[in-house]
Amino acid sequence: MTSAASPLKETPAPEPSEEAAARAHIYSLLGTLLATPPDAALLDRLKGIDAPDTGAAGLAPGWAALKQAAQQTTPEALAEEYQDLFIGLGRGEIVPYGSWYLTGLLMGEPLVELRGELAAIGLRRQDEVAEPEDHAAALCESMAFIILAEDPGVAGRQQAFFERYLQPWMGRFFEDLGKAQSARFYASVALFGARFIDIETTYLSMPV
Repeated sequence: MTSAASPLKETPAPEPSEEAAARAHIYSLLGTLLATPPDAALLDRLKGIDAPDTGAAGLAPGWAALKQAAQQTTPEALAEEYQDLFIGLGRGEIVPYGSWYLTGLLMGEPLVELRGELAAIGLRRQDEVAEPEDHAAALCESMAFIILAEDPGVAGRQQAFFERYLQPWMGRFFEDLGKAQSARFYASVALFGARFIDIETTYLSMPV
């Protein structure tokens, strides 16, 4: 689940329920797409998307957009698009960090708090990765980990973690990504991500 570019290293989780696996799969996919540009193997998988039954019909347009976008690009074009969007010369068009959206600063207080929360959950940085833990990709992967954990004490953190570290800014992040001048393939990622965050907001606010 954790990509080579993720700043997090996780411990193994028990076998998840079907619903948990579906939600975690989507978070993991978003984490992978936001961590690095898709390679040829992932593009081939996206081209053959058969939208899984996640119980979230609102994701159908997002799955369709990802599939179509994958069919219209190449790994080389995606590497350039990713560079322009997230890296650039000094800074890309989009800043994919929670601290930036929440405070206007990088490496701010929300990141310090997040690191404490991740340590309590059992996630830690990978030494070879420079990205801070409030990168959008890392937060998606963190949610996948929390969902897949069967320990009730960990699984009960889903709503609190989402509401504290994702919900306040990730919808705006995907909105900005969808409007970015360089976003072609990533406009489909933005649509998919925005719809999923909306669905998760509703899902996690429902009484248990």
